[in-house]
Amino acid sequence: MDKADEKTRPVSMKGSDAAAILLMVLGDEEASDLLGRLEPAEVQQLGSAMFGVTDVSERQVENVFDIFINRARETTAIGFGAASRIRSVMENAIGSERADNILARITPPTRSTALDAVRWMDPKTIAALVEPEHPQAAALVLSHLDAPIAAEVLQLLPATMQADVVYRIATLEAVTAEALEDLERILVREVARSAATPSTARGGVSEAAKIMNAMRPGSDQRIIRSVAKVDKAIAQTIQDEMFIFDDLMKLDDKGLGFLLRSIETPILVVALKGADERLKERCFGCMSSRAATTIQDEMEERGPMRMTEVVEAQKEMLATARRLAEDGSLLLPGRDGDYV
Repeated sequence: MDKADEKTRPVSMKGSDAAAILLMVLGDEEASDLLGRLEPAEVQQLGSAMFGVTDVSERQVENVFDIFINRARETTAIGFGAASRIRSVMENAIGSERADNILARITPPTRSTALDAVRWMDPKTIAALVEPEHPQAAALVLSHLDAPIAAEVLQLLPATMQADVVYRIATLEAVTAEALEDLERILVREVARSAATPSTARGGVSEAAKIMNAMRPGSDQRIIRSVAKVDKAIAQTIQDEMFIFDDLMKLDDKGLGFLLRSIETPILVVALKGADERLKERCFGCMSSRAATTIQDEMEERGPMRMTEVVEAQKEMLATARRLAEDGSLLLPGRDGDYV
């Protein structure tokens, strides 16, 4: 490769590094405006990258501009000013009153300024803010946080409050504008007051399960038991979301083999029928060749099965795994593959 080709050859770099270089060459006002549109985690990642690109070559800067220009060419401007154009088209077509009624139902919800501001606070500040408030307000705030941060906040709340907050997160549905207005009034002591926002959907069992998964080992099961005293079905559903069938892949060979030997063959046949191929192979590898062949033959003989049957069998396997874990016979995988 000659020198001319070497000069034009693209410089390989991470996306965050390219973005950091672009910000560094922009003016302070433009860079600040861009950073203000990012999420807290993105700002932290980009800020870290900016410290690592303080010494870059002219060729690297040129390459960043090439990347930016190429991506800009691939992006249309159709989304800019879309809201006003959509309103104008609808008003011309069906009149202002009808357009207002339809737009009220279909316009995507905007976000609460106060809730967005809370996401930039540290967990201790958030915990101190929501602790004196009604658990429903605390649940709404936590459901708007990233799960690891929400888990830290939950851990800092009084033990007597934790289960109630998790239960309320799990049972949150559409949040009305009035409820968000009330929350704005609560948060105004710490953040600037913003206008009322339309209803938005947050929370739910999955959100509660994510937060519980980020809790310290031991705390999660204590809270689940407390939630069960209020609503057994919700507690069970949260637990189902916390430890799913595919998580069996994280068990070591000894643990997985022990679990499989603890499951009755008819249940195992149905449960594995709907399992991921990698998990099937892993399970067969933890059995004796005779047992694996028997299971495989029975799976073929059964033919197609209803998904509800498969799900119930998998739930029964997971329930057995939890019972074995509770009596100390089995180590279940925890967060990030660690064992608890």
